[in-house]
Amino acid sequence: MSSFMLLALVGFFALGLPIAIAIAAASIGGLVFFTSLPLLVVAQQLMTKLDSFPLMAVPFFILAGNLMEAAGISGRLVEFAKTMVGGVRGGLACSCVLTCMIFAAVSGSSVATTFAIGAIVIPAMTKHGYPTGFAAALQATSAELGVIIPPSIPLILYGVSAEVSIGDLFIAGLGPGLLIGLALILFVYLYCRKNNWGERDHEGRLPFWQSLKAAFLALLMPVVIIGGIYDGIFTPTEASVIAVFYALFIGMAVYRTISPRDLLPVLHRSVISSTIILFVIAAAGLFSFLITRAGVPAAIGEWLGSVMEDPLYFLLAVNAFLFIAGMFIETSAAIIVLAPILAPVAISFGIDPVHFGLIMVVNLALGMITPPFGVNLFAACQVAGIPFEQIVPRLLPFVLVIIACLLVISYVPAISVGLLALL
Repeated sequence: MSSFMLLALVGFFALGLPIAIAIAAASIGGLVFFTSLPLLVVAQQLMTKLDSFPLMAVPFFILAGNLMEAAGISGRLVEFAKTMVGGVRGGLACSCVLTCMIFAAVSGSSVATTFAIGAIVIPAMTKHGYPTGFAAALQATSAELGVIIPPSIPLILYGVSAEVSIGDLFIAGLGPGLLIGLALILFVYLYCRKNNWGERDHEGRLPFWQSLKAAFLALLMPVVIIGGIYDGIFTPTEASVIAVFYALFIGMAVYRTISPRDLLPVLHRSVISSTIILFVIAAAGLFSFLITRAGVPAAIGEWLGSVMEDPLYFLLAVNAFLFIAGMFIETSAAIIVLAPILAPVAISFGIDPVHFGLIMVVNLALGMITPPFGVNLFAACQVAGIPFEQIVPRLLPFVLVIIACLLVISYVPAISVGLLALL
C-alpha cells in the first residue's frame, strides 16, 4: 500500500495537481484498494488532524504578517537596517539580509518577506549598481529566514506533525536563524568587496536615532511575542492572536496606514493562504495515518538501523534526501508528510526531536530557492521584473552558504538546543 501511495503521490505531482488534492487522492486510493476500512475514515482523519489547538496559530500569524505588511512596516525596517550596516561597501546588500531577519520575526512567511522587502530593496540595489539578478537572488535567499526565525509557520507544522512543543521549537529556531543570517551578511560583504559593488551604499542613510524611532514599534513586536512565549506568559497560539491585535493597533492607531476599507483585502488574502495550508494539513493527516498504519516509520527505522549504526551517517543521508525532496515538494507539504515518518526514526538514533525539527525546516527551506519550484525565486523575479533564467546563475554561492550552515546546524546540536537548555 505504501509503495502505491508514494508512487501515486509522485505521479499526481508530476501531473500538476494541487498539493492537497494530490495527497488526498493518493491516500484515498491506498485506502480503497489496499484496506478494508470504510470511506468514513477519510472524513474522520481529516477532521482529527485539524482538531488541534496549536494549529490555530497558523491563520493568526498569517493575518498578523499581512497586517504588518499593509501597515508599511517593511520600509521602516529597511531604513533602520541601512542605518545599522549601510555605511560599509556592500552595506545595502547586507541591510537586505538584516531587514529580512527582522521582518521574519514579524511575518513568519518567506514569500511575504520577499514581496514586502524586495519591493524596496531590489530597486534600491539596482540603482546603486548591483546586477539585478544578484539583487533578486539575495532577496530570495534572505527571505528564507522567514521560515526559520520564529514565529515560523513551518515550525508550527512540524510541532503539530511530530508532536513536539512549538514553544521549544521557537526557542531553538533563534540559533540557526542567526547563524544563517550572519553567514549571509559576511559572505555578501566579502563578495561585494571582491566585485567592487556598493561604493555609494552610504548615501541617503538616516541618522540612527531617527530610523530607530520610526521603526521602534515594529522592532518591539517580535520582542513582545517571542519574549511572552519564552517567559510563559502566553502560548504560541495565544501569541498569534496578540500579534494580530498588535499589528492592528500599529497600523490603524499609530502609523495610520491602514484604514477600515483596507482590512477586507488583507482578510481575503489571509483566508485564502490559511485555507490552502489547512487543506494540505488535513490531507497529509490522512496520508500519515495510512503510512503509519502500514508500519512504514518502523520499517524505515529498522532498515536504517541495520544499514547505518552511526547517527552522523543518518543525518547525512536524511539531509541529502530532504534537499532533493525540497526541490520538488512545497515546504509545508513536505514537513507534514515526512515529519511523522522521519522524526520517530531520528529519535531511535538518539537525536533530539527539536534539533531534528530545525534540520528539517532549514533543509526544506532550501527548496524555496532551488529550481524548479522555488517559490521565493518566482516571487523575487516578479518583484525585480526579470526572467527566471536571469536569477538562476546567481544562486549557487548563496545555496552553498546555506548548505554549509545546514551541516553546522546538523552536527552541532548546541546551536539549536543550547539556548533551550539554558532557558
